[in-house]
Amino acid sequence: MSSSPLPSVLFVCVHNAGRSQMAAGFLSHLAGDRIEVRSAGSIPGNHVNPAAVDAMKEVGVDISADTPKILTTDAVQASDYVITMGCGDACPIFPGKKYLDWALEDAAGKGVEAVRPIRDEIKTRIEALIAEIDAAKQQD
Repeated sequence: MSSSPLPSVLFVCVHNAGRSQMAAGFLSHLAGDRIEVRSAGSIPGNHVNPAAVDAMKEVGVDISADTPKILTTDAVQASDYVITMGCGDACPIFPGKKYLDWALEDAAGKGVEAVRPIRDEIKTRIEALIAEIDAAKQQD
């Protein structure tokens, strides 16, 4: 799909401050260097949501050094999987990419107690995504 030898995943949400950062953190943590991971936002925030950082620390994943990034056409083109989380039609569409839309509650403005179930749902989806990517690689 991409020119990279590794499968690549781009997570996109509006602010790239909560859901997409947690998803990227989990994928990097659980897949290691087997999958290239990116995240971006259509209107990136100034910093990662502190409640998301705290919720991820609780499960041993540190996303505190990450920063929100702007969604670029290049990032989409360089990715095999593009997973949107509420960015609507702001994400450009290219042939040959696998697009998934994960309907997840927005973590913006919520405390760590409210972010935990979102975090846990993201982890479940990431584990299934890794299994799907591994299965696709075995078929190649």
